[in-house]
Amino acid sequence: MQVAEVDLDGDEAGPRPGPGSPPVTHGEVFLLVRRSGRPVGTLLTRVPQGADPRAVLMTAAREAMAGSLSREGVGPVPEGGPGDVRGEGGLPFVSVVVATRERAGQLARALDSLLAQEHPRFEVVVVDNAPSTGATRELVERKYGERVRYVCEPVPGLAVAHNRGLAEAGGEVIAFTDDDVVADPRWLAELTAPFAADRRTGCVTGLILPARLRTPAQVLLEGHGGFAKGFTPTTYDPLDPPRDEPLFPFTAGRFGSGANMAFRTGVLRAVGGFDPATGAGTAARGGDDLYGFVRVLADGHRLHYTPYALVWHHHRETWADLETQAYGYGAGLTAYLTAILVNRPALLPAFLARLPRGLAHARALTAVRDTGGGGGAPGTHGTRTHPWPRRLSRLQRRGMVYGPVGYLRARRASANTAEGGTG
Repeated sequence: MQVAEVDLDGDEAGPRPGPGSPPVTHGEVFLLVRRSGRPVGTLLTRVPQGADPRAVLMTAAREAMAGSLSREGVGPVPEGGPGDVRGEGGLPFVSVVVATRERAGQLARALDSLLAQEHPRFEVVVVDNAPSTGATRELVERKYGERVRYVCEPVPGLAVAHNRGLAEAGGEVIAFTDDDVVADPRWLAELTAPFAADRRTGCVTGLILPARLRTPAQVLLEGHGGFAKGFTPTTYDPLDPPRDEPLFPFTAGRFGSGANMAFRTGVLRAVGGFDPATGAGTAARGGDDLYGFVRVLADGHRLHYTPYALVWHHHRETWADLETQAYGYGAGLTAYLTAILVNRPALLPAFLARLPRGLAHARALTAVRDTGGGGGAPGTHGTRTHPWPRRLSRLQRRGMVYGPVGYLRARRASANTAEGGTG
């Protein structure tokens, strides 16, 4: 499947292929629709043999998006309005942290996109996590020099690497992304604008779309929502919990993902950063980003999701990768919940009150999902075009059972590492 994008407001040059995708010809297309440069929706469509791709995709975009755009009121932000980021003098200085391990080729692609950001003041910090070779250091020093700061963190684990980046950060805001993304040129400006607009905002997350969909595993993942959280800006306020989210704030997976998140640096430091016993590279398998979201909300700060801050993610390509991912997501979910209750026991009564609904949510989350019922307009992103395999549901549930055990194992390993470092 091809990946492309068009802009409804006078995009004469479109369609443009997604990062890592070839120019659009005929066949199936996953299409990002923009309006005045901002993402407003996605859809699945098809370009017939011999047809003009631009004409077909622009027509499909206008027809599919007309209803949703009018309902949601999506459009250009008025100049000088609270969401306007064109006057960038008020944007905060940002430290962008990329944790990586032995993926220099992917990292170079990500760094190139980060250095092309339309943001007036930022630094890029690469945290090389438990490296076994000098490839990452050599890449950063040879290709990027002083434009990228290299830091080596010898203790394995994504949360450990992120905490090292937090310790090194000089920015008022710290943004995190992964080495397998390509950041849209406006990503950093859009991701940091909510901090300037609202002093109570402690965390901002953004939109993640597929850079390419060339394998069945990638198509299956994206066909069931991928990492996207929709196209409606949403603010989560612990002082005014959303009425339609009875499990708030424990359904942190709704808020965003670690490949596209930012925190007010002082807020993240005040809550102790990420739990080092969570995240990829530990026995917990994941959950470090979700842990960070809930800790910030539990401390009284707002979390804002903006679909305008876009990164393109290179999804895992094989069935084996997808199985590993399903198990890891299940494990990370219950591992982060365990971490929250261990580190913030005062949240236990609220958690227990939500537990019955939480169990029902977990069953629904890991259910075998048929095609259809994707929750969007016909042809829009989220429509389930491929059934979710029973094996992946089982793996996700097994991961959820394992998660608390994995977290406790990782916590012991982290404590042993700390003791060894002080001996």
